[in-house]
Amino acid sequence: VWIPAAGGPATSIMPAGNRSAPHFTSDADRIHLFRGPDALVSVRWDGTDEKTHVRIRGGQAPGQTAGQTPTVVLAAPVGDQAAALIQGQLYTVTVPRVGEAPTIRVGNPSNAAFPARKLTRFGAEFPTWGPDGRTVHWSLGNAHFVYDLDAAQAFDDSVRTAQRAATDEDSEEEADSEEEDDDARYEPREFRIEIEADRDLPQGVIALRGARLVTMRGDEVIESGDIVVQNNRIVAIGARGAVEIPENAEVIDLQGATIVPGFVDTHAHMWPAWGIHRTDQWIYHANLAYGVTTTRDPQTARTDVLTYADLVRTGDIVGPRVYSTGPGVFFQENLSSLDEARDLMKRYAEYYDTKTLKMYVAGTRKQRQWIIQAARENRIMPTTEGSLNLKQNLTETIDGYPGLEHSLPIYPVYDDIVSLFAETGRVYTPTLLVSYGGPWAENWFYTRENPHDDEKLRRFMPHEDVDVATRRRGGGPSPGTAGWFRDDEHVFQDHAVFAKDLVEAGGKVGVGSHGQLQGLGYHWELWAVASGGMDNHDALKVATIFGAEAIGLDQDLGSLDEGKLADLVVLDGNPLQNLRATNRIRMVMMNGRLFDGDSLTEVFPRERPLPLPWWWDAEPEGMPGVGR
Repeated sequence: VWIPAAGGPATSIMPAGNRSAPHFTSDADRIHLFRGPDALVSVRWDGTDEKTHVRIRGGQAPGQTAGQTPTVVLAAPVGDQAAALIQGQLYTVTVPRVGEAPTIRVGNPSNAAFPARKLTRFGAEFPTWGPDGRTVHWSLGNAHFVYDLDAAQAFDDSVRTAQRAATDEDSEEEADSEEEDDDARYEPREFRIEIEADRDLPQGVIALRGARLVTMRGDEVIESGDIVVQNNRIVAIGARGAVEIPENAEVIDLQGATIVPGFVDTHAHMWPAWGIHRTDQWIYHANLAYGVTTTRDPQTARTDVLTYADLVRTGDIVGPRVYSTGPGVFFQENLSSLDEARDLMKRYAEYYDTKTLKMYVAGTRKQRQWIIQAARENRIMPTTEGSLNLKQNLTETIDGYPGLEHSLPIYPVYDDIVSLFAETGRVYTPTLLVSYGGPWAENWFYTRENPHDDEKLRRFMPHEDVDVATRRRGGGPSPGTAGWFRDDEHVFQDHAVFAKDLVEAGGKVGVGSHGQLQGLGYHWELWAVASGGMDNHDALKVATIFGAEAIGLDQDLGSLDEGKLADLVVLDGNPLQNLRATNRIRMVMMNGRLFDGDSLTEVFPRERPLPLPWWWDAEPEGMPGVGR
């Protein structure tokens, strides 16, 4: 549609279909659009006379029958250039004015059918043209780039002139110089954008007295203990009466309760609203209310999570700590050298600042080795996709990858693989709610529990989402969509035996809910991981300290210890006796702020209720079944 700038009714132009990114050029009679999968097109203002100007494809990755497709193609506002974003890299091409619209392949720009140029090394997002049609702008993380096409061409011309000027090509000095020229390239201007905001740091002292403390300092359990928290860190912990309680401390008597460290979800797909960054995120609220105080999303698809993580740090969003890999590294990167892997790694280390990434079946073993080497050089901790490929899982372990997401595709698993994982320290997050090799474990819980009527879940999860997940479980052969299975069809208990054996051998396992059912799904996953015979104390270690170790944060998180960040869960029950007590949550403390477990009302150091969510009063009208 188009709307007059001065206001007025909207005028329909045409159905969007597979067209997006409307933009304009000096031709005021036409609207330019990107039409999937690869075309730059334009239409009149009434939607007629659609013309295809050019098709652009990237290089052909292994296993593909055609070149990679763009995310967007944008015509320059003036002139004959178009920009294409392909697999996170930005290219420009010259669009011919006459003849049939060509397909320009830019995998190797020097061999393209029409003049083409790769603008980026580390990647790009949000590309746009400058008004002159000779500069291209984009961002990456907190950096803004400006690429001057004329300056780049002048640079290339100067390099070629210098090479031709070499008179003695046989001299070692000039040969070295020529080799250096071959590596020379124009670099765009880069501007780092810095916006400072205060981190959320609560002020106050609180003493939690008399609870059973499962500290995760080895096998320590303090049957009646005290914890003192000042601001956002634990400053004292010990047996009741052995810890000095400051005079200015607020004291809460928790006799009969159990305190464990905050739960860590090592595979938490929390995908909130993209593009528009809302601060009322029910996904974050649900996870925190269910005791999850730290999350790591291994493959976010988009980079919005970087902003959301900052909003949690500043206190603008109530939620767990948010860490992520950013978008995954897939085989479409088609890396051809270690140096290319290093450039890729800088995207995460210098621009996204994720500290971790997801190597998502990114090619051959050689390519995967380049990635792990470049990651180590840049102090990045990668994890990997299970991919139903045992050979790949084992070679990644041998090559030094520190994490594996999803279950191994076979069972039983014997001592050779158990010892390999244990001795290399690779952390195994099996995500049994989406088990490989059989029905997903989530279906076991959906058909044996009653989440639809769970009052707490209904408080934090929009009712339409609760209904979609719980009222009907689909039919068909798929382990994800199918609903009910006989007990002997399920495989998650068999996969869980490997988790038990690995922990008993000194290895590490994480709890990853996979975003299947926000909040409550974490406990389902924990119980599934323990279903292979794991000791309850070991299961709690998996949920806390092992999870913190999996994402490299065990210096500050994962146990109840002096100096560590004050993330903890107060339980009405003893999970050492009955693991299902992990879901009997009285209170949650995240970063020193204490919340009521049923409502997320902050009770210390402020008294502040959680605002009602935007969807709280929304319901369909005049429809059967309303209010059920």
